[in-house]
Amino acid sequence: MRALQFSEYGTPGVLRVVEVAAPHAGPGRVRVAVRASGLSTGETSIRAGKLRGVVPVAFPWRTGFDAAGVVDEVGEGVTGTRVGDEVFGMAAPGERGANADHAVLAAWAPKPPAWSWREAGGAAGAVETATRVLDRLAVGAGHTLLVQGAAGGVGTVVVQLAAARGAAVVGTASPRNHGFLRTLGARPTAYGPGLVDRVRALVPDGPDAVLDCAGGALPDLVTLAGDPARVVTLVPDPAAVALGVHLSHGAPADATGTAVGSGADPLAVYGLATAVALAGQGRLRVPVAAAFPLEEAAAAHELSEGRHARGRIVFTH
Repeated sequence: MRALQFSEYGTPGVLRVVEVAAPHAGPGRVRVAVRASGLSTGETSIRAGKLRGVVPVAFPWRTGFDAAGVVDEVGEGVTGTRVGDEVFGMAAPGERGANADHAVLAAWAPKPPAWSWREAGGAAGAVETATRVLDRLAVGAGHTLLVQGAAGGVGTVVVQLAAARGAAVVGTASPRNHGFLRTLGARPTAYGPGLVDRVRALVPDGPDAVLDCAGGALPDLVTLAGDPARVVTLVPDPAAVALGVHLSHGAPADATGTAVGSGADPLAVYGLATAVALAGQGRLRVPVAAAFPLEEAAAAHELSEGRHARGRIVFTH
């Protein structure tokens, strides 16, 4: 089968599509014939070596954390899922490898009928990340959440999941994306110089929590939150350590199932079931910015690194 991998840190040019043996579903897992798979900004950071002190990497590194497809193998002990079922889900963090013709999923849920394969292929990683950070920030009813980079692949899902929890959301984005953010349930504002004043005009008492999906404004975000403990970032940034801001990521698990890696947060895979329920109610979309074949992986990574894509970037299979 075809799989996407890299054998050294570097630019998008280090990515290669290679022929490898297909994996098989072990106990408690399923294998899918992949229809679409996702590309996260975290994956580009791993490839570039920006997370080398945080996420352990053994070369060659197979890419891809989330995928959607048709189940073609069911591992021992799996119940409620059969060969032929359409699902979306994620690989084990230490294994990854979802950007391939076949992928083994460690967590999955039924593909919502309302979602296309492209939407489902990019859903699980964004949903898990969004749920994980909302839990860490304890976002709930009556709270106000500020999302820096709200129009991106994770930001768009965070906005909707936070709104489903009863929170108000303010999201930063370029002006061309402001109307789009309103359709998701966020009050938009521009990023860049003057951010503190613009947000305070919308939220005079300041946000209860802040999520940074884009980087470049951590000092202002901490000022708005009033406490670095109320800020979480998804972007590797030396300023985070100096400011006391937590970098959230899901790290591989050791033999006991405990997450390892610097600052790892527990994976929030229960969010997949929540996503299915919300999708069935028409309350959760997974905007797709662009879709690429595996052979154009370098272009996909370049688009992701530009941080101007509106929604998820996915690979079609």
